[in-house]
Amino acid sequence: MRWLPALGAAVLLLVVALTASPGTNDTVVGDVATTSTTTPATTTTLALVDPPAPTEPISRNLERGIAGDDVAMVQQRLKDLGFDPGPIDGIYGGVTIQSVWAYEKLVLGTPREQATGVVTPALWERMREPLGVLPRRPTGGLRNHTEIYLPEQVMVVFHADVPTLITHISSGELDEFGQPAVYCEEVTYDTDNNGDLLEEPITDFVCAYAKTPGGVFRYEREITGIRSGPLGDMWDPVYFNYGIAVHGALNVPLEPASHGCVRIPMHISAYFQDLVELGEAVLVWNGVSEPEEVTYEESLPSWWAEVPPEYTTTTSTTTTTTSTTTTTVPATTSTSTPAATSTSVAATTSQG
Repeated sequence: MRWLPALGAAVLLLVVALTASPGTNDTVVGDVATTSTTTPATTTTLALVDPPAPTEPISRNLERGIAGDDVAMVQQRLKDLGFDPGPIDGIYGGVTIQSVWAYEKLVLGTPREQATGVVTPALWERMREPLGVLPRRPTGGLRNHTEIYLPEQVMVVFHADVPTLITHISSGELDEFGQPAVYCEEVTYDTDNNGDLLEEPITDFVCAYAKTPGGVFRYEREITGIRSGPLGDMWDPVYFNYGIAVHGALNVPLEPASHGCVRIPMHISAYFQDLVELGEAVLVWNGVSEPEEVTYEESLPSWWAEVPPEYTTTTSTTTTTTSTTTTTVPATTSTSTPAATSTSVAATTSQG
């Protein structure tokens, strides 16, 4: 029986090896570390962990305005995979299109600008395959965290490394060079740059860069209802980087269009706060650096920008309304998102 202690030790070593996280991923998510000894993965991995798929094929392209049992079948499949298409009502509308965008971009690797939101018979065959999404920063199943992929404009909420929610997003607007765009507008806000409520609302002329920084953050605070901050109006915001929050928006177009926040569809923001907890890690990929490699200075939001000369000679005594997407400087009017890429009508107030 002398071999029993040695056997027990061998089994213990095997268990430790199988449950350990690769590299420093576990430390990054759990402790928000900034060092890494292993080159992190830069793509999302797929795993065979999904629920059984329906066996019925579809015989037509499903796109905006289409209705029928085949639409309901696709909606149910999207929901089962973690992409929330809204009500399973058999009507192919804007929120269903948004969930298909997320599937195209994350699972198929379709470049954002090439996503169509159309489910073809060939795409449906692919959607029936048992594909699930794994985190780029696994925790060994020990913690919950959120991963935001700015190039793909997709966000995934992981519970113990299992995707609970996969959604299309719209982050900070980019200019023609792919850099944060400058926006200037008169806004009335009741929340400061940190997301804290002011004693009295302030009306001011604001210029800033629509910057959504990469980096490693944590959910810091949340507000139920609407908040109007310097970045714009937010529904049910959950802040993770000073005044930058994940929040509901009336308009979540295919392209980056916010003032720096992470917009999500309104039907998802209604329950998003129940999916995450304060203190959980939020990792943001900016397409250039790994989240852990982003410096503190690079991770800061843009609070204010210098007012361009064309705005210094113009004053306004009344509050004007703007659409949900502003043009880059120089800009004299705001433009709405074309119907082909917008999922809802333009709002009459600025959105973060």
